Amino acid sequence: MKKYSVLLAILALVMSSLACQAVMGGGGSGGSNQPGATEAPQTDGAPTMPPVTTDGGNITVGGKSEFPVTSDATNVVSAAEMVTFQTKMSSDAVVKFYRDEFAKAGYKEDASKAVTFGKTFTLAFNGHKSGKVIYIAGVDAGGGLLSVTVTLG
Repeated sequence: MKKYSVLLAILALVMSSLACQAVMGGGGSGGSNQPGATEAPQTDGAPTMPPVTTDGGNITVGGKSEFPVTSDATNVVSAAEMVTFQTKMSSDAVVKFYRDEFAKAGYKEDASKAVTFGKTFTLAFNGHKSGKVIYIAGVDAGGGLLSVTVTLG
């Protein structure tokens, strides 16, 4: 089981990385996503990203998530069945936050899927209305920040 938990943690980190790249404009297909770019917008009928709001370096993309985030969450990216953000809280404090919040919401932790290693952790909760498992993964993002991803899987 630990093998799957580690794979899940890696998957969550990859998703976080991709979400951050999308927000920061990296990994694009040739064009510049920076403000002031002179390239004409693509109109191939594909959905566009929601507006980005910035507040002194804090970026929020997407609407309100169904999952709670810490009160100091920054660089929040939410999408269907997923939210990722950064916090200055310790990994232990974030683990406690989610255990408390999800217990209040009636979710049950699956302790067999919990992994903690230094500043990295993975938690799993059952009881979501979709029948899917809620996974929470956190990893040290450097600079005193912890990158957290909450997703249904």
